[in-house]
Amino acid sequence: MLLTFTLLGFVVILSACGASTEPIGPDSSGFWDGVIIYNLSQFILWLSDLLGGSYGLAVIVFTALGQIILLPLTNYQQKSIEKTQEIQPQLEELREKYSSRDEETQAKLQEETKKLQDEAGVNPLMGCLPMLVQMPVFIALYQTVVRTPELATGHFLWLELGSSDPYYILPLLAAAFTMANSMLMSYGNPAAKTNATTFIMPVMIFFITFRVSSSLALYFATSNATRAIITLIFNNPFVKRRKLKEKEEMEKEKERRRKRAINKARKTGRSVRK
Repeated sequence: MLLTFTLLGFVVILSACGASTEPIGPDSSGFWDGVIIYNLSQFILWLSDLLGGSYGLAVIVFTALGQIILLPLTNYQQKSIEKTQEIQPQLEELREKYSSRDEETQAKLQEETKKLQDEAGVNPLMGCLPMLVQMPVFIALYQTVVRTPELATGHFLWLELGSSDPYYILPLLAAAFTMANSMLMSYGNPAAKTNATTFIMPVMIFFITFRVSSSLALYFATSNATRAIITLIFNNPFVKRRKLKEKEEMEKEKERRRKRAINKARKTGRSVRK
């Protein structure tokens, strides 16, 4: 839910920032225009020169580098989400126990929930922190492209970076990779339930990116694709699932051996430690 409101806030802020279309240059003043936007513009132009003049590849490399820099924060977020999923059964029990809607009961529910989260090392704000950290980057990249003539009119594949994707391919890819990330995190924890956010986020990403410049849609698609790759490399849910299944099988086999030992002891009249 926090992430949903974060995305909504991003749409509002981006819409407001889109009003500024004055070209950026060495004479631009102020911290935002003269320092942030101008230097980001120069960095992306420099990257494009290294990549054979491809502005689209420059945006992709810039995005991938950003995700690598954010890797510790992303990893911490993922661990927090996993811990949250692990305590979901206990949270459901608390909600049932304190189901009354009166103020005293709800206060007790909040107190017990906070206590459970603290004991499990769960920080509910971590779910949206990476998005909050990236929000200034989204806005800066958007303004950099639309206010840098070379980038605004630059082409990449079928795209004009300063205009929206006419075929909606990038918005669909951004939404698909967002869904893939959510599904990967859920797959790593069989106890996790697929909730509405899993489907709401990709839809919101699509509606955000199909209206803005292709460069921002490219950022979202690359960002989520990079995160999916990072997850598969460093926190592979398929490996985790396999190890969890192996652990469950070992526990079952241990229980079967214990029961066989008990049955055998009963037949021979000996005692067995349980």
